[in-house]
Amino acid sequence: MAAKQPPPLMKKHSQTDLVSRLKTRKILGVGGEDDDGEVHRSKISQVLGNEIKFAVREPLGLRVWQLVSAVMFSGVAIMALAFPDQLYDAVFDEESVSSKTPIRLYGGALLSISLIMWNALYTAEKVIIRWTLLTEACYFAVQFLVTTVSLVESSRIATGAVLLLVSRALFVLISIYYYYQVGRRPKKV
Repeated sequence: MAAKQPPPLMKKHSQTDLVSRLKTRKILGVGGEDDDGEVHRSKISQVLGNEIKFAVREPLGLRVWQLVSAVMFSGVAIMALAFPDQLYDAVFDEESVSSKTPIRLYGGALLSISLIMWNALYTAEKVIIRWTLLTEACYFAVQFLVTTVSLVESSRIATGAVLLLVSRALFVLISIYYYYQVGRRPKKV
C-alpha cells in the first residue's frame, strides 16, 4: 500500500492578510490602550515600558547649578594646584603657608570631584545626578565645618573666610534642595 502524500502546505502571508494581523495583535494584547492610556506598538514595548515615563523631570535651574558647580570646583582646583600661596592668602589673609603640599593635595581632590561634576552634567540618570548633588553637599558641609573650626582656633576673623563660610552654607542649601527635587516622585496628571 502506497503512502498517501499530504497536500503541499501553503504559506500564509500574514503581513498582507489584515484580518490575521489584527487577530494576532489582539491575542498578544498590543495595539489597544492599556490602563494608563498608552498605545503599545509591540509586545516588547509593552513589557519594557515607555522610556519617557522614566525620564527625569529636572527642576528649574538644575543644569545651570551643575555647570556653576563644575566650573567652581575646576577653578579652585587649578588655583590650589598652580597657586597654593595665593589661595591660602585669599581665604585666611596670611602671607606665608608652612607647606604647599596639603593645599596641592586639596587641589588634586577638588580636581577629581570636578571631573565627576562635569560627567554628571551630561547624564540624564536620576541616581547619578542625586549622588553628585549629595557629594557636593557633603563636601560643602565638611568645608564649612573645617573652616569654622580653623577660624575659632586661630581666634581671628578674616573677611575671605567669612565670605567662604557664607557661600558654603548657601551652596549646601542649594545642593540639598536640588537633591530632594530630583528625588521627588512626579505627580500623576
